[in-house]
Amino acid sequence: MEEKLHTFLQSGLLERYLVGDTSIAENLEVEYQIDNHSEIEDAYIKLQNNLEILAKANAVEAPLGVLNRVLETTKKTTKVIAMPQQKTPWYTIAASVAAFAFATLSVYLYQKNQALNSENNIVVDEIYDLRGDIDKNNSKLDALAFQLQKLNNPDSKKYVLNGNDRAKDLKTVAYINPVDKTSMIDVVSLPKLPENQYYQLRAELEDKMVSLGYLEDYQRTLKPIPYMEDALALSIVIQNKNGESTSEENNEVAEISLKK
Repeated sequence: MEEKLHTFLQSGLLERYLVGDTSIAENLEVEYQIDNHSEIEDAYIKLQNNLEILAKANAVEAPLGVLNRVLETTKKTTKVIAMPQQKTPWYTIAASVAAFAFATLSVYLYQKNQALNSENNIVVDEIYDLRGDIDKNNSKLDALAFQLQKLNNPDSKKYVLNGNDRAKDLKTVAYINPVDKTSMIDVVSLPKLPENQYYQLRAELEDKMVSLGYLEDYQRTLKPIPYMEDALALSIVIQNKNGESTSEENNEVAEISLKK
């Protein structure tokens, strides 16, 4: 077990998972390991802390010079009054200094208040955005939890369909649970076809072939497919959108038996 954990930690999956550079199958594997092994969880927390340290190290400080801008503003808005050349009482000087200080403070506080109002509006918008993101993330987490539960179910069987010479890059993984009578499919890679053709997933029964729907690039998202009770095999074929018939021997690009 320790050797498997060491191999997993050395694989780089945790680092790629943290920055969002993993497939759905890899996401499920990493989350399963984190939830079930304290060593993996500790390593993941350490990576998160290191990422936070890097973010703080690259933070940009707020620009300086606020006081200089306030003084420039007061110079433009304060009128200079010519005083008779006579001895000015000390209290007049004190009052002038106090008035100037008050004007400077008022301008500074006004600008500060405007900035705070602007920041407050930004924060409110960000809160709403965060709430939306949290709801979306919760939905994704619920979906991932459901998918992980299905994949980790000991009754679920995994079938990998690899493309033949006509579609060498094709790879699709089917997960079938005969107990729950559920089926899911993960399109790993799907070579492009001409616009007048499409991929079709089919189930082979005792006496006929049944279509299970189109195959599309789901961006590594597990999708449910119809469960066929007595299916003998799964296959992927290329069909014409215009309805023209094709040779069964030439249009099949992948097949796997469901029976041992």
